[in-house]
Amino acid sequence: MLPINKSLETDILIIGGGIAGLMAAIAARDTGRRVLVLEKADTRRSGSGATGNDHFLCYIPEKHGNIQVVLGELKNSMFGSNMDFPLAERLLRESFDVVKDWHSWGINMKIADDDWIFMGHAFPGRPRIFLKYDGHNQKKVLTRKAREAGAEILNHHTGLELVRDENGVTGALALDVSGAKPELVLVRARSIIYASGCGFRLYPSSLTPGMLFNATSCPANTSAAIAQSWRIGAKIVNMEMPYRHAGPSYFARGGKGTWIGVYRRGDGKLLGPFVTRATRELGDITGDVWNSAFTDLMLDGHGPTYMDCTADSSEDLAFMREGMKSEGLTGLINYMDDLGVDLARDAVEFRQYEPKTIGKGVEVDINGQSSVPGLYAAGDTVGNVRGELAAAAVYGRICGYEAAAACLERPLVDETTFWADAWLRERMEFYSSLYEKGAGAAWHEANMALQNIMADYAAPGPDKVRSETLLRAGLTYLAQLREQSCRQVYAPCPHTLMRAAETFDLLDCGEITMHAALERKETRGLHVRSDYTFTNPLLNNKFLEVWKENGQIRTHWRDKQMA
Repeated sequence: MLPINKSLETDILIIGGGIAGLMAAIAARDTGRRVLVLEKADTRRSGSGATGNDHFLCYIPEKHGNIQVVLGELKNSMFGSNMDFPLAERLLRESFDVVKDWHSWGINMKIADDDWIFMGHAFPGRPRIFLKYDGHNQKKVLTRKAREAGAEILNHHTGLELVRDENGVTGALALDVSGAKPELVLVRARSIIYASGCGFRLYPSSLTPGMLFNATSCPANTSAAIAQSWRIGAKIVNMEMPYRHAGPSYFARGGKGTWIGVYRRGDGKLLGPFVTRATRELGDITGDVWNSAFTDLMLDGHGPTYMDCTADSSEDLAFMREGMKSEGLTGLINYMDDLGVDLARDAVEFRQYEPKTIGKGVEVDINGQSSVPGLYAAGDTVGNVRGELAAAAVYGRICGYEAAAACLERPLVDETTFWADAWLRERMEFYSSLYEKGAGAAWHEANMALQNIMADYAAPGPDKVRSETLLRAGLTYLAQLREQSCRQVYAPCPHTLMRAAETFDLLDCGEITMHAALERKETRGLHVRSDYTFTNPLLNNKFLEVWKENGQIRTHWRDKQMA
């Protein structure tokens, strides 16, 4: 078996050192609790917010007045469908406190005139709810604040497994990938906050199949929180509902709200009715409202779809370029500069990307706690509150405070009992076996096989369909792939063992997605069923929970929380 190089204990274990994880660490340390953060990379440059962001969902009373104004705009935004609105309201109410703290810590939240400026992702004549800011340094700042607060951060440590008993979580198994050989780490904790980010690599890249790391955000995020919470019985929600982002064709990058331009069809006509000329205050919200347009127009022959910035003033083009730096799009800027792409002259083709698991995942209550006592989740890995970076920051803080308040009522499990846990021993043996085989298949072969199965048997719309026969066949193939992967995948070094573990997490996410898609017997959004072609009005404002109980798959429809 792999050696155990550390056996640790803490009050609060945070897995994932992105925006949510660092905010949770800062908040929990504010209460005096012991905090340990495990990050698979380095917190100064990890996660989907690694290189910056430039829009922050925010409610400022002096700017917006009644909070219901902002909540109403949020419901109509690209986030609005998969939300429990009491959680969304708490997110909004606490957002300005986070914004003010960030600004005081050294993240520039006031980009002009020493004022809070709201821009982008907005309808003409409607309130704007996204604060424009410069987040290029946000990870370094938050890492510094977490360390100053006294949080212990272990970089190059990835979470492998959660451990629980009848009273809730008791700890976790992690992998130290910092050395020449992989080593296991055991952590006992009173509470755990999982903040691993949204998932990529479940589906093949829609534009560059075979390029596993051409993704809009950090492709090392593979929904670990979803898979590992699922394996200990936590409820998962909204996994059957695909979300496909859009951006520059073949160069997968997020940040479409940073572009100051209008969308045009292949014949040059405007794509949407909202603006005829973009401004930095509005942009063109058509890409949010009609998210599938980029694929729809390719299918009906009216594509491609272009982002056209050629009518922008030189001042707006310069402003957009600075915004791209804030958003972490320096690679895209450098690429365009190298190729001589001039946005004052050249339109850029936009396309729809493959699904990622943002806004789908662990179901939490208003305090960020999952259905497993002591287990909290924050950020993109949560399935019933969404707000991208802002949700990660605000609910990371909420989880930190709430877990700290509750954890002292949760005693640490006895070390001997923890080490003897049958599930823990089984998983230690499993991960050790991947390293100790001596020969076998590479992790990426299993990952690409998974992607092919998902694309063929649980495909997202608008151009593909799902059905009972396809999904049941897909589940059969996933089971076969899991068996073969357990037998054949060989990970000869710490890095490949980490990637192999990610792939097995993705296998679980694929299974959850298929079970949920089977249960949703209707067509809604990009979940398109050929055997249920209509949208069932009885499922309006319903959420589908999926979980595993005593080895059996359970599902339950519940009402979305509206107020």
